Amino acid sequence: MRRLFSWQLAALLLVGMAAGAHADTSNQSSQSPDVPPDKTTPPGAGAPATTPAATTPAGTTPSITVTGKVQSADPSLPKLPPDQFTECYGRFKTSPGEAIDIIATTLCQSQLARDKRAVIEKCINRDGKSEPPVVIQACTELLDRKILEGNERFYLFVNRAVAYFAQGDKQHALDDYNTAVKLAPKNAQPYYNRGVFYAAQTDVDAALRDFDTALSIDPTLILALRQRAIIRLTKKDFSGALVDFSEAVRLQPKTATLWSERGYVCILLRDYAGAVKDEAEAIRLDPKLARAYFLRGAAFGDLGDSPNAVSDIVTAVDLDPSLDHYVSTKGKTASIALPPF
Repeated sequence: MRRLFSWQLAALLLVGMAAGAHADTSNQSSQSPDVPPDKTTPPGAGAPATTPAATTPAGTTPSITVTGKVQSADPSLPKLPPDQFTECYGRFKTSPGEAIDIIATTLCQSQLARDKRAVIEKCINRDGKSEPPVVIQACTELLDRKILEGNERFYLFVNRAVAYFAQGDKQHALDDYNTAVKLAPKNAQPYYNRGVFYAAQTDVDAALRDFDTALSIDPTLILALRQRAIIRLTKKDFSGALVDFSEAVRLQPKTATLWSERGYVCILLRDYAGAVKDEAEAIRLDPKLARAYFLRGAAFGDLGDSPNAVSDIVTAVDLDPSLDHYVSTKGKTASIALPPF
């Protein structure tokens, strides 16, 4: 999809765009740092690894790419043998009438608590540095030793599913997501996580059902609103996507990327004035959000405002040279393609 408009091309514009085409784009402000991450956390245990995002350009289908070398489990991961709990009380008692060594037992319990915490931290993978096999080993250890009981166990299954997903074991990941949903059918989180998984498999209908269920349980789950909006874009349901982004903006009005994403949908709906307003708010919240300048420039171009279009496009390319790939010039006419969502 391209937008055409004309302007008087300044030498600075040509030089800036030509130079930008060769710049390193590994860390650009057009990414979305302020969209809240997906975290699944047992009560009191902290935040786990993030489920792989299912952000998909409108009109395209998502896919899974697994890269990197799978490493062996971390040998330093503490073991939690099934009898360790009772050993704390029986290790220092040699006969039925002998008193228990309270100090030794307390030390034993303290060591057990440290081991449990170490295993929990590996399962949660708070810093994202643990390799998937380590996370799987830790979560499996916690499940086998019944560290959590009842429906709270779904946290462990979700975190293990994330690790299975990361190392390309899709079947085990789906099995764990299904188990999590069964354990906590009234919790929105496992439906959301499974929805992200389905979206990555290009099963957008299954993903949409899970996001719908998650939002019926928790209408304020912004991550689910955003992912459902993206799926609606792939299905050309631009009006439905606008509704979801509007609700996300209402719930989290200080998140620049949400405003910019709604502006993107406004362009698709040919509401160029609305797009200019949304991108302006995104820029106010994050003055270095390159995509917002680019999209506002595209909207200005469609409104016939060439001077503002040129200014915004130049600013966008200065901030993120990779955006130059979506601009082509011929004489005094520029053609702008919307970047992938």
